[in-house]
Amino acid sequence: LKEDGGLRFALAEENGQIVALAGYVAANQRVKPDLWVSLWVADKTARGSGLALMEGLPRLTGCKTLACNNIRPETRPFYEFLGYTTGRVGHFYRLAPKRRYKVAQVDNPVILPAKGNAVLTKLPDEQKLVSSGFTPLENHNPYKDTWYIRRRYYGFPRQSYDVYAAALPGDATPQALLVTRTVPVEDATVLRLVDYIGEASFFPQLGTAIDKLMQETGAEYADLYCVGLPAPLLAQAGFTERKEGSKDIIPNYLTPILRESTEYYYFTNQPKGFTLFKADGDQDRPNIPME
Repeated sequence: LKEDGGLRFALAEENGQIVALAGYVAANQRVKPDLWVSLWVADKTARGSGLALMEGLPRLTGCKTLACNNIRPETRPFYEFLGYTTGRVGHFYRLAPKRRYKVAQVDNPVILPAKGNAVLTKLPDEQKLVSSGFTPLENHNPYKDTWYIRRRYYGFPRQSYDVYAAALPGDATPQALLVTRTVPVEDATVLRLVDYIGEASFFPQLGTAIDKLMQETGAEYADLYCVGLPAPLLAQAGFTERKEGSKDIIPNYLTPILRESTEYYYFTNQPKGFTLFKADGDQDRPNIPME
């Protein structure tokens, strides 16, 4: 196990040769941190080395929660054999009231009523984040501390994010954080909700505020990949679920655009209360097309 400059890798060796490697991202600085596996490779000639390394990661790293965002669906039986819980990442979207959509392709557009009284206040820098008074809840799974939020959303070198504090009118302290990214797509715009840090029960309060963000950015829709926020709860905020196998297209790859929907799958060793969002495990990173 080696930690160097914030990069974390676990290695498996056989006869002096590296035969498997797993890279991971920490969500906090606890003694027993929560981790996302972001890279896993193994030498095909060293049978079982990759599985052995993946099985041993919780012990090697001393982590509490271990999870991975975006595993291949055909590998789910392998993770389940190792004792992990796997599942599909839910995909939800909210269309703007338009007659014609340039990016989304939905046969029967449904625009649910948006509810909620929360106010979103943009936190443009780390100082505003700290002075906002927002404190991540200790019992969240995984737990994302201020160190992680600053590193992931203010220090990320390749993309810019908008971090918002969410609070009810009159409340001095935010109850949640919402992280978004506005993506120009040809002559349209998409609003991506890439992270939500707060109680699931509070999310419906964001519906009206998200509508306002969509209007301000000119987005034709907002979308959200997540685990741990039930579909009925998201519907209260105005979000429609795109179910697996649906012919509706809410593209995931936008720059350049790939006009098809994308399914994400995950695993975790701590399924109770587990949440996951688009940016977790370094999945919301720039798409670099192959030449």
